[in-house]
Amino acid sequence: MLEYAYPKASGYPVGVPVRNVSHIAIGVGEMDEALPFWTEVVGLHVTLDAIEEFTVGGEVIRRRGVYLRQAEGPDEPFVVLDQQLTKGPAGAPKPLFERGIHHVGFWVDDLDKVWDRAVAAGITIVSEPTATGTDTAVVGEQPGGFVRGMIVRDPEGNAIQFDERVR
Repeated sequence: MLEYAYPKASGYPVGVPVRNVSHIAIGVGEMDEALPFWTEVVGLHVTLDAIEEFTVGGEVIRRRGVYLRQAEGPDEPFVVLDQQLTKGPAGAPKPLFERGIHHVGFWVDDLDKVWDRAVAAGITIVSEPTATGTDTAVVGEQPGGFVRGMIVRDPEGNAIQFDERVR
């Protein structure tokens, strides 16, 4: 495995505390088509489904925002699905390994169960679950443990990865 030395970025404060990821926002074209993937395949639950208005750069933006969580708590991460109502959706999902955010990953306790739900829902499979797993060094941890993973495409075409620790 290659190791890299990362120089300290000058001008940035060191040690600014980050407790967790706050949220992941995913733009969708049609909420009612996107939502079942997140509730039935991923297994998140809806905590808010609302029409919202924001002013961005002097422009009023209306959207339907659906907030989904796995766990409750002030620092628990969540997913928000964002259907634009002011103007139609623009852009396209990123191809894997392209510059910018090209996939999102979730830890799961039962990768095979997620696989079964994805297949039953007709979700596009990018990579099937690995049989035995790969060393935890590939996820930036100490070597010696193993992680199984798979990647699917949500109904909008975004790459979503699921990982399970196997030891």
